[in-house]
Order: sequence, then C-alpha cells, then structure tokens
Amino acid sequence: MRLLLLSDLHYSLRQFDWVLARAADFDAVVLAGDLLSIAAPVSVEAQIVAIGATLRKLAASTTVIACSGNHDLNTHSAAGEKTADWLTAAGIGGLIGDGSSVRLGEDLISVLPWWDGPVARADSEALLDSVDRTGVRRWIWVYHSPPESLLSWTGSRHYGDATATEWIARRQPYAVLCGHIHQAPFAPDGSWVDRVGSTLVFNPGKQTGSTPTWVEIDLAEQRAAWHSMTGVEERELAQVQ
Repeated sequence: MRLLLLSDLHYSLRQFDWVLARAADFDAVVLAGDLLSIAAPVSVEAQIVAIGATLRKLAASTTVIACSGNHDLNTHSAAGEKTADWLTAAGIGGLIGDGSSVRLGEDLISVLPWWDGPVARADSEALLDSVDRTGVRRWIWVYHSPPESLLSWTGSRHYGDATATEWIARRQPYAVLCGHIHQAPFAPDGSWVDRVGSTLVFNPGKQTGSTPTWVEIDLAEQRAAWHSMTGVEERELAQVQ
C-alpha cells in the first residue's frame, strides 16, 4: 500500500490542486490536519465550502483520510469545547474523518481529532480503546500534533504533544502520521521521520508555493521518501532509529 501524506496546506488552493493531480497514483491520501487557515482573508465558512468540494473530488479518485488540526475548528461541542464538525458533517462520501477507522488490506488506520479539552481527549482515548484490531497487521494513526520527537523541533524549541507521546507509549501503533510543526523537517536536528519507542512517526512539514511538502510511504516496500523544495530524501523504514 502506498500512502501520500500531507499536512498544513492551510487553504492553499494551488497546493490542493497539486494533490488532486496526484491523488490517483496512491492507494490513499492522508491529510494530517490544518486544511483551513484562520489567518486567511477568506471566512472559515467559505473555506469549508471550497475545501469540501476539493475533498469530494479527491474521494472520487482514491481513499481520503483527514484529521482536524487547530486551524480547522469551526464550532463548539455540547461540552463547550472547540471542534471541527465540518469534517464529519460535510456529506463527503468516502471521506475517512475524525473519529473513524478504516481497514485497507491488512492495515487499520484510525483518525484522531484535534482535542480542545478533557471531554474530547477522553473521547479520543475511548476511540483508541474501542478499535477492533482483529487480524490487523499494522495499526496506523492520523493525528495532527506530533509526539515529543525530532518531528516536534522548530529549530529553537520542542513543541511535542505529551498526550500523543503517552498514547503511543501505552498502545504502540505501527506508525503515527502527523503535521503541525512546519519547520521540523527543515530545521537542524529536526526531521520528517523518527521513532517513538517502536512506533514510526512522520511529519511532512510545510513550504510555500504551488507544490506542498509531501511524504510517500510505501508499506509493501518498507520505505518512505520526503519531497520538498530542497530535494528528495529517502529512508528504509527498518533503518529509522
């Protein structure tokens, strides 16, 4: 299975167009949060309409998996916590969004939302505990914020998610597909791939322009490649320490 991993597109329509042009080459497209941008001059409501239409087009060509990030929060839950209900209420057929899991062959992918408080955090833990992993070879999570690792390094400090680190230590998934820390793959002593215990973690980072940074993960060949304006960096997954 080949995955196309991207994150932090932040309502860059040219970058979404690039994803549309490449999506059919992969078994699944994974968008690890921050599809929208709270800094854009366009209202969040208008962004949701535009990105929703793009997700529908993507879902017509391949499996699309998307989690919410901190920029995607558009309303409040019954508990008064910020949430991104548009990812689950947009009527996008085939989209695997927040709170969902999907089997792709022998692999299971679970999608965790950005949580804004203790209720959503508890809901995410309950989701992980309820997942049926019978017959699953690899359990993969999609979650916007990276755990404490090379993926959380900005070049000046770490912004590792302590909750994600705890969840990984307790449940030991095969891999976690993240984003959030734009600079990590470009920063000295940062990276786009790392391990937390035995778990592989990936963060494609962010760059400006019409082409996003992206990671190709080939689970059959057990290799991954990070593509950016600086070139292509390939790694054999067994060699990631």
